[in-house]
Amino acid sequence: MQTYLVGGAVRDKLLGYPVVEKDWVVVGSNQQAMLNNGFKQVGKDFPVFLHPKSGEEYALARTERKSGKGYSGFEVNASENVSLEDDLVRRDLTINAMAMDDEQQLYDPYGGRADLDKKILRHVSPAFSEDPLRVLRVARFAARYHHLGFTIADETKQLMTELSGSGELQSLVEERIWKETVRALSEASPDIYFSTLRDCGALKVLIPELDCLWGIPNPEKWHPEIDTGVHTMMVLQQCTKLTESSVTRFAALCHDLGKGLTSKEQWPSHRGHEKTGVKVIETLCARLKIPTEYRRLAKIVSEFHLHLHKMEELKPKTIVKVLEKTDAFRNPKRFDQYLLACEADFRGRIGFEERAYPQAKLMKRAFSVCNKLSINAIINKGFVGKEIGEQVHSERVKAVAILLKT
Repeated sequence: MQTYLVGGAVRDKLLGYPVVEKDWVVVGSNQQAMLNNGFKQVGKDFPVFLHPKSGEEYALARTERKSGKGYSGFEVNASENVSLEDDLVRRDLTINAMAMDDEQQLYDPYGGRADLDKKILRHVSPAFSEDPLRVLRVARFAARYHHLGFTIADETKQLMTELSGSGELQSLVEERIWKETVRALSEASPDIYFSTLRDCGALKVLIPELDCLWGIPNPEKWHPEIDTGVHTMMVLQQCTKLTESSVTRFAALCHDLGKGLTSKEQWPSHRGHEKTGVKVIETLCARLKIPTEYRRLAKIVSEFHLHLHKMEELKPKTIVKVLEKTDAFRNPKRFDQYLLACEADFRGRIGFEERAYPQAKLMKRAFSVCNKLSINAIINKGFVGKEIGEQVHSERVKAVAILLKT
């Protein structure tokens, strides 16, 4: 039995990245031998085991043969005769098809080290096309390493395009699509994930609500970049600079989805797109089974981003309405995320990237003066039931009115 460190751990070690997870492949063993050595089996589709002490994953070397549609339609062979090279050739990219033994000797039968040096994401073999999930994985790796200068090999782009048009992407379960997407949102350049999927035709299959934004114009006065899809990617870029929160980045990504439903007769105007976008977000989140915290913030940002942009024009009662509708007093963390997503939207335009955004500071001050009001003091004055809420609202409006005069 021989064990090798494989995949991402080897790749990141060679790149000088911190190795967070270690995956191991075992050559020359079998299921019973692993169990006899104290390993705990956890894999259902193929033999994966947890080390009795470290808890790290050890998988038997295996080959896979396509036997059906989708990423799960494979027949697996994990016999003792499967070699390390046989196991590595089934992997997606050459930079993920390297292994290292206990003495730190590198095994690189498919040129992964050379592609690391060239900063190229290249598929290992034509078997790449057998797993549609790899289209998303390559896009995610492109998002992770874009800032280092990595690009996708032309021949790999071609396979991704062919796979996107084959109908195989429709076989992906929603949870897997979201898992790759939310991981991409946490990468250094998440906009590259979505632009890569769009370039190969996958975005219109997986997230048509987003794909349709390209080609939809905005008024040049407010959007020198004009194109809504281009603007959306610029907003995501700006949001990435402001926060590492994938929840906030997702909200920034979705803020203008309502514009995809604007009739061409109204272009470049998009009156009412804020509320229209809420319905689109609900549909998207339901289909991909996106968690509640992502859905709630995205809906808030969609409906109220223009309110914050026009903050200095709003009346005190409207400002208080925004604070209450965005649930600022019960969830101040989400309120801060709302402010960041709106700031990203403001700056995600040509020529606006470095501009100040005083609207957010003013809204924070409005929140602060309202949050200082004592509900107990209002109750002590004899207000009861609905009267308490009405009086709290009234006091908040008065406090904001005073703020705006100072």
